[in-house]
Amino acid sequence: MAANDRSVAKEREARRGRAVRGEDRRAEILRAALEVIAERGYRGASLNAVAERVGITQQGLLHHFPTKEALLVAVLEARDAWDTGGGSPRHGEPWPLDLYTSLIEYNAMRPGIVQTFSALLGESVTGEDHPAREFFAHRYATVRESVAASLRAEFGDRLPGGRTPEEAAPLLIAVMDGMQFQWLLDPTAVDMPAAFRTLLQLLGRTEPAD
Repeated sequence: MAANDRSVAKEREARRGRAVRGEDRRAEILRAALEVIAERGYRGASLNAVAERVGITQQGLLHHFPTKEALLVAVLEARDAWDTGGGSPRHGEPWPLDLYTSLIEYNAMRPGIVQTFSALLGESVTGEDHPAREFFAHRYATVRESVAASLRAEFGDRLPGGRTPEEAAPLLIAVMDGMQFQWLLDPTAVDMPAAFRTLLQLLGRTEPAD
């Protein structure tokens, strides 16, 4: 191999190494942000607190995420992936409805993350320039599609009440998200998994999901 070729190969290897280190650092920041948000909630989580958790300066964190909002949106995106081990109810085969119950049970164990999701969702509707607006608009569009697919896999083209899966999907999502607000305000008064099982019965299941 000529000297010039070796130099080019080394530079490519160096670039790959820097890219991997950058990805590792980004993932480390997201994990730290998730921990800080879970501990302190959306309002209490600061960029400086996340940077300290990672062991870098705030300026170093801003190299990867230029604003707090950008970091929080990235956390939400990562949360969707981490919740399902890299999969998602919005991709691939339809989720069985019982798997949504399992996800609700999991969310009930992390009030800080649910609070962050809910706070950002509420803020995202205040203006078209909000950094989380596009994320949530796209998320709801794709979640409606996948929930409709789950309902179709469970009930067919018509639910027992005569509605289509596409008509019922927004209602199912509204109940899931609405339960979260009630639960955040009074966790002892709302059993989210039990309420979701009741909803499935109302949709047409003849017996509760285990």
